Amino acid sequence: MVPAISTRPAVSVVLPSFNRLRFLRPAVESVCAQTFTDWELIIADDGSELETRQYLQSLENRARVTIVWLPHTGRPSIVRNAALRRAAGQYVAFLDSDDLWAPAKLGRQIDTLRARPACRWSYTAFVGVDACGNPLPEEARRRWVPYEGDIFEQVATTCAAIRTPSVLASRELIAQAGGFDEAMSAAEDYDLWLRLALYSEVAIVDEPLVYVRHHDENHTREWESAFVGRDRSLSRRQQLVDSRRRSLLRKERMRNALRLAATHAQRRAQGRMLRALWESFPFCWTYPQWWLGVFKAVLRAYLPRRVLELYRKCRRAA
Repeated sequence: MVPAISTRPAVSVVLPSFNRLRFLRPAVESVCAQTFTDWELIIADDGSELETRQYLQSLENRARVTIVWLPHTGRPSIVRNAALRRAAGQYVAFLDSDDLWAPAKLGRQIDTLRARPACRWSYTAFVGVDACGNPLPEEARRRWVPYEGDIFEQVATTCAAIRTPSVLASRELIAQAGGFDEAMSAAEDYDLWLRLALYSEVAIVDEPLVYVRHHDENHTREWESAFVGRDRSLSRRQQLVDSRRRSLLRKERMRNALRLAATHAQRRAQGRMLRALWESFPFCWTYPQWWLGVFKAVLRAYLPRRVLELYRKCRRAA
């Protein structure tokens, strides 16, 4: 009997879209330019306007492209999960509609994972670029540390710099982890990487094969939701880990709460700052660092700006 030839692609590329057509076109082109060609592209559209819809409709005629049409939610976790449900590949790669891949990106990651069967996911180095694709000035100063293997602690503390378009993972691993948490409006990618790190070691491709754009059309969310999402992720993981990691996650919740309160204080939003401190009290009050942070946040929120500026000048002079 002649064995059936599998039509299953090696990689399913998940790409959520919502308008931003001037960036979406080159993002799609960077997938088509991959030297590794055994892929399918699944674009989940979050209710874009007419011009973007017309472009996506023109892609539906391509054999390896699937468009998933959705009503607008504004929630990337829902959009990505809709594409994941259509994925058939052994692996899944993520690309945002304003970012780009270098041509060798998929091939280098597939080769790396096939050579390291203990690792069921991978990420690469990246370069931050502006709207025109030029490297940002701060890239020359950005510190990059390539973590691999068991990196749960590095993911939890955000020491591991993982950008969504750099990740390629086994579809089975993503299913085991449960996909993106649709209750989260921000930090849903951080949350998934934390769960992937619980179940598998990671292999890094220490090459800048991803270009992450920074521009005035970046997906905008209420900034506070990123802190809220991260706290949800850290809190929910505490029940799944041993006592040492549970202690680590609790400490990260405390640090996250302090950053939220400090940001409110810097914005002179005294009421929001006090609410953030009150809500974090039950899981933070045992940490001396939290009490010191409370003191600093209150001073920053209530002292006159001229007093704070004088204090900063004295510190710089010292």
